[in-house]
Amino acid sequence: MTETVENGQSQLSLGTAAARNLATTTKTAPQMQEITSRHLLKVLPWVQVVGGAYRVNRRLSYALGDGRVTFTNTGATIRVIPAELCELAPLRGFDDPEVLNELAERFVQREYEPGQVIAEAGAPVTEVLLLAHGKVNKIGEGAYGNQTQLGVLADGDHLGDEVLTGEEAAWSFTATAVTAVTILALPAAALNDLLDREEGLRAHLLLQRDGGDGRASNAFGEAAIELTSGHTGEPVLPGTFVDYDLAPREYELSVAQTILRVHSRVADLYNEPMNQTEQQLRLTIHALRERQEHELVNNRDFGLLHNADLKQRIHTRSGPPTPDDMDDLLATVWKEPAVMLAHPRAIAAFARQCNARGLYPDAVEINGQKAPSWRGVPLLPCNKIPVTEHGLSSIMVMRTGEQNQGVIGLWRTGLPDEYEPGLSVRFMGINDQAVINYLVTTYYSAAVLVPDALGILESVEVG
Repeated sequence: MTETVENGQSQLSLGTAAARNLATTTKTAPQMQEITSRHLLKVLPWVQVVGGAYRVNRRLSYALGDGRVTFTNTGATIRVIPAELCELAPLRGFDDPEVLNELAERFVQREYEPGQVIAEAGAPVTEVLLLAHGKVNKIGEGAYGNQTQLGVLADGDHLGDEVLTGEEAAWSFTATAVTAVTILALPAAALNDLLDREEGLRAHLLLQRDGGDGRASNAFGEAAIELTSGHTGEPVLPGTFVDYDLAPREYELSVAQTILRVHSRVADLYNEPMNQTEQQLRLTIHALRERQEHELVNNRDFGLLHNADLKQRIHTRSGPPTPDDMDDLLATVWKEPAVMLAHPRAIAAFARQCNARGLYPDAVEINGQKAPSWRGVPLLPCNKIPVTEHGLSSIMVMRTGEQNQGVIGLWRTGLPDEYEPGLSVRFMGINDQAVINYLVTTYYSAAVLVPDALGILESVEVG
């Protein structure tokens, strides 16, 4: 029977629907939106770890006790965790839990609105102040009498440690609330009342005021190497040695694994024009590599966001990442910074700040691609750096390589059935349902060789 078209006329040639049954379809390999550029995996120098663990030997360092304090809250009532008071330098090493608990109970909670003065330059220091929540600017006098911002304090920071050792001091700066701020304050009168009854605490604080245990250290808290210079004649030269950390940190390789299952009928019959097993394996490996990069950033044991030294963490001055903030970040890793990493939204926020100031950062080439930079240091996107529900993120800067005492990646190559460096694909057999099983494994970790190899700009507003 003759086919007709819509206008009633007879069809004069073969239709496309019927012709498609004889045609060869051109198709893509399977696509996956999860695949990213994974810049972190590319910029890290990878070090072979044969024994499954990597030990970072360092020069002996003494704990300086200037870390951050942690708090708990019940509703709006905030309390400092007693053991966390040992993060204050004068209380470092004091281990009486009952006294610490009583000391924690003597802190008084206060609230400040944005713009309020918390401590004023020149006024006597009469309280220990713990910053439980919020952001505070330190404003001081510059070299020529002008007001200048000395830094930013945020959650966990503290002020007024001199009160603990009984030293008479005055505030050298003015502390002003930038946001709503919650402070826990310990008045000197409340401390002295406790010291009158606790002789052990009083003796510990007196020892700290008189110079601690007498161990000499440099500006970085490392055991000092005694030297002399600029002398004439024949003075007696000091003897010295380099002391090592007796308990160096060891990084054990972490693992990401999965079992890839392919039915034998699929592998036998549907391998043209693309090998089904290869395509399944390709996407599985991409997913493993994405998880690997996520762990290198976020793992609480070895992830870079959690392994940055507290002294290497700074906060934005106002919220969005400004050029001034990026300069401050580079100052934390001033010795040969290699790369900066940020969430794409944080990079966009920084670009907006540059646009507002009429600045246009240069682009540099890295791994064969153009990337924005700041002061010549590439700024690469990494979507594994989290953005909180409040629109806050972080920006990392790092020095890389063992020779530079930087940040390195750790892996194990030469694995049995290695498919690509550091990743193996092992045949596990065929089960009773005719399903072929492959074990896909990769081992990895990351190490920060010295604290100043990694810096973090926190509280970055990306909205």
